[in-house]
Amino acid sequence: MYLVLAGVNVAVYLLSLTSIHLTRYLSLNPLLVVKQGMYWQVCTYMFVHGSAGHLISNMIGLIFFGSAVERKMGSYEFLLFYLVCGTLSGVLSLAVYLLTSTYYVFLMGASGAIFAILLAYAILYPSSIIYLWAVIPIPAPLLVTGYAVLETYNLLAGSRSGIAHGTHLSGFLMCWLYFVIRFGINPLSVWRRR
Repeated sequence: MYLVLAGVNVAVYLLSLTSIHLTRYLSLNPLLVVKQGMYWQVCTYMFVHGSAGHLISNMIGLIFFGSAVERKMGSYEFLLFYLVCGTLSGVLSLAVYLLTSTYYVFLMGASGAIFAILLAYAILYPSSIIYLWAVIPIPAPLLVTGYAVLETYNLLAGSRSGIAHGTHLSGFLMCWLYFVIRFGINPLSVWRRR
C-alpha cells in the first residue's frame, strides 16, 4: 500500500506541473475551505507537493519507514492510519490558520502523514537504530523526540522557512492519539519497556 500511496503522490505532482489550478484546487487554503466549501482540501493537501525536492524527501520517508510500518500493521490498517493521521493533521492545521487569521497560506505535502509514520515506526520498532545522514546511529525513539523538539523550537521561534512545522507536530500528535485510541498502546510505555 505504501507504494500505491507513493505512486499517487508522484502522479498528482506530475499532473500539477501541467496546471497551477490543480495545485490551488487540492492544496489546503483556509479561505477556499471556508468561503468556497472546498472541504476536501483537508485530505487532498497531502498529495500535492511544491517541488521535486519536497516530493522526493517525503517519498523517501514513506518508502523507508512506511514499508516497515505496513509490515506490522497490515495494508488496510496502514492505509487507514495514513489517511486518518494526514487528514486530521490538515484539520488541525486549518483550525490553527483560522484562529490566527492566516488566510493566504496554501498548505501542501505529505509531511503530516510522514511524521505520523516516523512516530509509528519508533513505536513499533522501539529498539531500531536509524543512521542519521547514513553515519550517526540514533535509536528510533530518540530520533523522533529530537525531531519533535526541533519542530517545536522552529514553530515557537516563528521560522519563516515556508515549512509547516505545526503540521509536522500535528502528524506526531495524531499518530500518538491513533495508537492510544485504536490500539490501546501508550508509546511512552513501549519505550520504557525496550
